[in-house]
Amino acid sequence: MKECLLSIQEQTYSNYEVWVIDGGSVDGTKAFLKTVTGKVYFISEKDSGIYDAMNKGVNKGKGKWFLFLGTDDKLFDNKVLETVFGQSEYEKKSLIIGNVVYSSSQQNKESMFFNSSFSRKLWIKNTVHHQSVFYRNTIFKYRKYNLNYKVLSDYSLNLFLYKDKIPHIKLKNTIAVCAPGGVSKQYNWDLYREEALLKIEASNIIFSPFFYLLSSLKFLIRKIYK
Repeated sequence: MKECLLSIQEQTYSNYEVWVIDGGSVDGTKAFLKTVTGKVYFISEKDSGIYDAMNKGVNKGKGKWFLFLGTDDKLFDNKVLETVFGQSEYEKKSLIIGNVVYSSSQQNKESMFFNSSFSRKLWIKNTVHHQSVFYRNTIFKYRKYNLNYKVLSDYSLNLFLYKDKIPHIKLKNTIAVCAPGGVSKQYNWDLYREEALLKIEASNIIFSPFFYLLSSLKFLIRKIYK
C-alpha cells in the first residue's frame, strides 16, 4: 500500500483526492493510514468484498473521474495524471482507457503489457483492465458494481458500458503497474461460471447455452494447458 500511495503523492498533477477503503483489517493498516498526510482519506469497516469496497469509494469520492487501484498496484510514473488530465477535458467522454503493465514485466516486457480494448471482443473475454480506466462519476449514478459477482464485477460493468455505447477515448498511455496475481487469476470453475452469468445478464437468456459452452471450453483449455 505504501508504494501505491507514494506513486499518487509523487504525481506532478495535484488536483486529486484518494479514498482508501479498508475492510476492517487488523494488520496495522488503519494505524498506518492515520499517519498518511495530504489528500488521503480512509474508512475502515467490514465489507462484502472488493466490489463492495469499490462502491463505497464511489460514494465517498467527490471527483469527476474515478480510478481504482489495489494495494499492490501503483501509477506507472509520476506524470500519469498530468499527461491524461493536464490539457484535455474529455467533456463528451465517459471513459478514458489506457493500458497497464504487470509488475514482473522487467523480465518480459512484451508479454506482460496489457493493451485494453473497448470493443465487441468483450463478449468473448474481458479486454479492459480496470486499473487502466478512468470512469466518469456520472456512470455510477445509474450503475454500480454488481455484488452478485465476487470476482468479475468489473468485467460485468465494462460489458454493460459497452452495450450502452458509453462514449470513450482510447489512449496509448500506460496508466498503472499491476500485481500479476489476484482472485481473477485463480482460474477455477466459479470464475468461468461468473463469466457466463454476466454475459447472459447483459444479453438474453436464450444465449445461455452458448455462453456456458464458451466458459466450459475456456475452463477445460485452462485445465489442460496450465
